[in-house]
Amino acid sequence: MLQKTNVPLDYKSALQKAEAFCAYQERSQYEVRGKLISLGIYYEELENIILNLIETGFLNEERFANTYARGKMRIKSWGKNKIKQGLKLKQVSPPLIKKALQNLDGDEYLEKLVGLLEKKAPLIKEKVRFKRNYKLCQYAMSRGFEQDLIFYVLNDREL
Repeated sequence: MLQKTNVPLDYKSALQKAEAFCAYQERSQYEVRGKLISLGIYYEELENIILNLIETGFLNEERFANTYARGKMRIKSWGKNKIKQGLKLKQVSPPLIKKALQNLDGDEYLEKLVGLLEKKAPLIKEKVRFKRNYKLCQYAMSRGFEQDLIFYVLNDREL
């Protein structure tokens, strides 16, 4: 029976794997560090690879934050609060999180919230408008949307 040996990769191989990892989709430094550690790369060599990836443009934290925020809003219909939490989990710096959230298109963001509420409204069987709106509000808040924006949409539209 053949046994797989866990021999750490040399610098060049590790750099190639990290480049391929970053080329597949946008990554945060945190994700790349985790990948390199799983490949057996540590300390100075790890930092040199990260630095090389940044210099060659494979790794860009601001680009990652913007792409992550837009993607989660458009595809998963997440609100800003949930996107912010996701970026924090990826260990993106607070100024970059703030910038990524500001870069989201306000009209598209509002459309996502309205679409989310319109899709959920028929599924709620509650007849009393106050209770119905409460349930819709709770749902939208669980998706990361801000309470004041939710109330604005609920008061503006008959759902």
